[in-house]
Amino acid sequence: MPAGLRPLKKPVSTLEDYRRALPGSAFPADAVALTIDDGPHPVWTPKILRLLHKHHVPALFCMIGNQVLGHETVARDVVRDGHQVANHTWSHPTEMGRRPHRHMRRELARTQEKIYDTTGHAPNLFRSPGGDWSPALLRTAAKARLVPLDWSDDPRDWSRPGVAAITRRLLAARPGRILLCHDGGGDRSQTYTALRTVIPALQARGYRFVALDHRHP
Repeated sequence: MPAGLRPLKKPVSTLEDYRRALPGSAFPADAVALTIDDGPHPVWTPKILRLLHKHHVPALFCMIGNQVLGHETVARDVVRDGHQVANHTWSHPTEMGRRPHRHMRRELARTQEKIYDTTGHAPNLFRSPGGDWSPALLRTAAKARLVPLDWSDDPRDWSRPGVAAITRRLLAARPGRILLCHDGGGDRSQTYTALRTVIPALQARGYRFVALDHRHP
């Protein structure tokens, strides 16, 4: 197995970018992908999991290592329910792209180890906190065999702008987009309530939620 991947010049932010970075079967023309950051959370992750199950929606959960710590059962539930997981660093540091290389490497490695030990799954995708990237961080991710992942639609639900604002921003999504939401980092009642409307509304529009298969040679 190669020691690493070829570094990308920028992170993946759409399904087209994703398939260009990781060749495979084409995504459907009506596809969107839902990604959920900053968990697992003992309250909001289970609620969101039940909602996803109800509507048969796959999602990618970008997990923080020190949130998996102490919430191992919730992390295992995510994988048990058929969802995918990504590395979202150990401690969610700000300005991740400007950290010393050893700090970048440790944040990624500790999280990989914790997620694997907890769920039996080793992530192949990495999302930097706040979408903060640098050439050095892209190289570090590639050496760790992690594909850098961003998003195309951000409702800024982490700031709790209100259910109506989150709903409106997510409903503006178009096919081929990668949607960002949060299940951790605080009270996510607004996100959960918005998703109760957004998921069936997008499905009624004919959109298909797809999994990011995130498998590479």
